[in-house]
Amino acid sequence: MKQFDILIIGSGPGGYVAAEEATRLGHTVGVIERDQIGGCCLNVGCIPSKTYLQYSHWLNSLETANRHGLKVTINEIDFPSIVKRKNDVVSTLQNGISSTFKQKGIQFIEGEATFIKDHTFEVEGEYYSGRQVLLATGGHPFVPDIPGLQDAEYVTTDTFFNVDEIPGQFVTIGGGVIAVELAFAMQKLGSEVTVVEVASDILLTVDKDARAAVKQKMKEIGIEIITNADIKEVTADRVALSSGKDTSYDQLLVATGRRSNLDIPNAMNLSLDSNNHFVKVDEYYETSKKGVYAIGDIIGDYTLAHAASAEGIKAIRAMSGHKEKPIQPNRVPRPVFTSPEVSEFGMSEEAAQKAGYDTIVEQMPFSFNGRAIVSGETEGFIKLVTEKRFKEILGAVVVGENATDLLHEIMTAYEAEGTIDELANTIYAHPTVSELIKDTSNKF
Repeated sequence: MKQFDILIIGSGPGGYVAAEEATRLGHTVGVIERDQIGGCCLNVGCIPSKTYLQYSHWLNSLETANRHGLKVTINEIDFPSIVKRKNDVVSTLQNGISSTFKQKGIQFIEGEATFIKDHTFEVEGEYYSGRQVLLATGGHPFVPDIPGLQDAEYVTTDTFFNVDEIPGQFVTIGGGVIAVELAFAMQKLGSEVTVVEVASDILLTVDKDARAAVKQKMKEIGIEIITNADIKEVTADRVALSSGKDTSYDQLLVATGRRSNLDIPNAMNLSLDSNNHFVKVDEYYETSKKGVYAIGDIIGDYTLAHAASAEGIKAIRAMSGHKEKPIQPNRVPRPVFTSPEVSEFGMSEEAAQKAGYDTIVEQMPFSFNGRAIVSGETEGFIKLVTEKRFKEILGAVVVGENATDLLHEIMTAYEAEGTIDELANTIYAHPTVSELIKDTSNKF
């Protein structure tokens, strides 16, 4: 039996970042992975989708250039080359993690982990044990029970990137973040796109003003949005609604959320939440079994790659006797890589008021910013939420080009317990899009 100080199950953004932190703190580490190193985010999620979206951004830039004096013609979209580049990007990042593991002495164990007892697991006939165990087993796509769907050829977010040609008609069932991001990517690459959502609106987890901006852009570029959809059935080439409307497709994506991978937690008899959806952990990410910790998709909260990484670091530090406060949801950036891009953190005005704050909200459009006007990227806005007494930053929403990068400036001030006044008094270089943060702050 091979024994480690810390044995990690899962090599996604939570698992591999935790492994690196564990070796930094002097532990021997083993990482078991049943699929590909890097997990869902690297192989079928964040990285592949952003690779496709980069082509969408490039095409947007060419359209902007065409409106302002540079006449450029796209003769062909070579989708096999785009797929190859996506695969190359994924491979490069996989190799980077593998190289880091080798440099740091982290043992990577390929295969399905089966729980044996205590902290011991079996992988292809070999046994591995950890003085402490970290579960980072991630999640899988949820596929709803829709009549006819089981007989149709569809892809999920785990299999979408196996598609090797651009579909003429692309339909997504689901209007969440991933579905809408891929809708933007496929529309720009030439597909006729329809988003079918059973809820009252798409992107319901996103700020209402940001949602409106994204929806407006979707309509402008020809993406059809169907909400409050009652799906009657799915056939080999269409989604039929109870309203009588049929939506034909060449490629159907089912993107209706994800579910936690709970096989190992269940085998270990770990306590789950009241709905049996997530593993229960304490404030240091320890489960109901001493010495066994859990992070990422299997514990809920924000199921985002960067949240899992941060949780992994804190869990490892707790194992090492350096207990820290857990990740606070308000401190996690929530990006949507559409066009315009959206990113937000903290509390909305409504949430802040419910929490007892006497709030002030100010907002300014990108169209007021010189650099944005020069670049032709004037869609979007910056919204800041604060409170009247101390002008403490409570939350922010950025909509526009590179919104997620811009949001980090505000978050840094927030983490440093800065106020709106600090943002307002900072000298920003001119002309920059960042100046809009200062200009919005000056309105308070």
